[in-house]
Amino acid sequence: MRTYIPKANDINRKWWVIDAEGKRLGRLATRVATLLRGKHRPIYTPHLDTGDFVIVLNAERIALTGKKTEQKTYFSHSGYPGGSTILPLHRAMEQKPEWVVKKAIWGMLPHNRLGRKLIRKLKVYRGSEHPHTAQKPEIFEIK
Repeated sequence: MRTYIPKANDINRKWWVIDAEGKRLGRLATRVATLLRGKHRPIYTPHLDTGDFVIVLNAERIALTGKKTEQKTYFSHSGYPGGSTILPLHRAMEQKPEWVVKKAIWGMLPHNRLGRKLIRKLKVYRGSEHPHTAQKPEIFEIK
């Protein structure tokens, strides 16, 4: 018996809408990464993009547990001496909550060409409105 490898026209991509209001950031990120990767499908193949498109709404109302809002920081460095930037989570949530959600999901995807292709199928919005109604997205409920 030969291993089944799905072709491009075998993959029927769906659009999912996820409301992030009151959901925990890590739990949300794992579910979204699973949908983007295509692990919920029987035709999942690790080296192919078999996943769906995901729209995340209400990124500013995500739930964080413990002392993450005071203690968690995001670090980046420009490569120049003294070029470090430390951004606390509470300030990042005020300025750009979409970036915080997207970064959490990116951390759960492969960091290679496939991961960069998968992250482009993620759409994150601050409020409850999105411009993708023409794609007829279905609601994905996270428990």
